[in-house]
Amino acid sequence: MCVTLTPAAASFMKRIVRFGGGSADSGFRLSVQPGGCSGFDSNFTVETAPAAGDAVIEQLGVRLFLTEASCALLRGYTVDFTENSIDSRLSYRKEGAPEACGCGSGERQRAGAAVAVTFFKPDGSCRKT
Repeated sequence: MCVTLTPAAASFMKRIVRFGGGSADSGFRLSVQPGGCSGFDSNFTVETAPAAGDAVIEQLGVRLFLTEASCALLRGYTVDFTENSIDSRLSYRKEGAPEACGCGSGERQRAGAAVAVTFFKPDGSCRKT
């Protein structure tokens, strides 16, 4: 398994799939690439099925679809979700690696139209601890 989900991340992903009109077989597609404020630029969509070659990770009631490249980048990371009155975000932690927070956006498909679902840090930076 290339990535671990926290209960908060799984809850967020389940919410997005449910509100995105996904069925019981649908999944949360997370795409990451180098970049962004944290070292990862991430996007997500709700998908009805994995694409050929996807890693399908089932944890805490979530079906997570990752491309081979995203899986390779996230190998050994834990994905978390935090939310407060000014922002919400996916964050990525790896033992011994610098802290990384998600600064990206996602889309979900509903009745053939894309609806933007954005998570961000308003100041455009990540706080390191």
